[in-house]
Amino acid sequence: MNKVINGIQQIGIGVYNAKEVFNWYRKYLCFDILVFNDEADAELMKKYTNNKIYSRRALLSLNMLGGGGLEIWQFKNRLPEPSKTEMFLGDLGINSMKIRSNNINHSYTLLENFKLKSQSESSICNAEHFFISDPWNNIIQIIHDNYEFVKTGTSVGGVLGAIIGVSNMDASLSFYQKLLGYDIIESDRTGVFDDFVHLPGGTHAFRRVVLKHSPRDIGGFGELLGPTSIELLQVLNRQPNKIYENRIWGDTGFIHICFDINGMKAFREEAKALKYPFTVDSSDSFDMGEAAGHFSYIEDPDGTLIEFVETHKVPIVKQLGIYINMKKRNPSKPLPKWLIKAMKVHRIKRNL
Repeated sequence: MNKVINGIQQIGIGVYNAKEVFNWYRKYLCFDILVFNDEADAELMKKYTNNKIYSRRALLSLNMLGGGGLEIWQFKNRLPEPSKTEMFLGDLGINSMKIRSNNINHSYTLLENFKLKSQSESSICNAEHFFISDPWNNIIQIIHDNYEFVKTGTSVGGVLGAIIGVSNMDASLSFYQKLLGYDIIESDRTGVFDDFVHLPGGTHAFRRVVLKHSPRDIGGFGELLGPTSIELLQVLNRQPNKIYENRIWGDTGFIHICFDINGMKAFREEAKALKYPFTVDSSDSFDMGEAAGHFSYIEDPDGTLIEFVETHKVPIVKQLGIYINMKKRNPSKPLPKWLIKAMKVHRIKRNL
């Protein structure tokens, strides 16, 4: 089977209290579809947890306007460590996630009314994005994007992409273009940027490259996930730090970006040929109670964790025992929209 990238399935966030974080994102950013809420041992991630097996709770939530979801990840038998130093823009790893909005002015007013911390009030006037910070200091870029899967009554959608700090732009461009198919350079700019100046470390000079991809075959949940964008960010006049230096996967912050794919074998062979071999591989299938699939991890040139998930089973209407066996479907054929819309029965309308 050839490889198919359906979109960004989710961005992982390491947290102290998964329920509290889910409730915040449900209320303010409309991630109110709870796909699974699972507890288990993260045995396969020992490479990134100091060779120890930790128990964890993971919640996957979606926003039905369209875009990737959030995997809210909490240790159950370990207190997660925050970074000992403040994250500055350009540090190596995921600096910010991008959330799509189909009405940027409405989203700006909505989030301003909730008294969230706006990182750059001026940017709304000259660029179609702005930044906020969640209560746990994770930076979020709200960016105008017209794509929508279904109308939800709100302007804020799901995950569009991420801003990723890199140390060598040329090496990172090769990785994201060749392996992940980001074949369009939408912009490539160098300088000091007005929209960054209110962000931590944002007064430095940067090279920032925004990558998108050409229209491509998608299957499964590809229409829900929508098109994506990655912004690579290289700080030019200071030495960047690694965001997860001396910490482990699952500690607080953005822990990975996950792509929903088909053709795991083709990805494995291609990643190996490009000298970015799988560092974690579930080999056949993992089971998260209400969902199952095959997952793997690779590292970008700076060690940022990229997850691939090939979904095998996913709940549509759990109450009626309706699950989709994705292994029996054409990997290049999206699921019917009505079937995905049925996942609205998993909407959480109040706090967990």
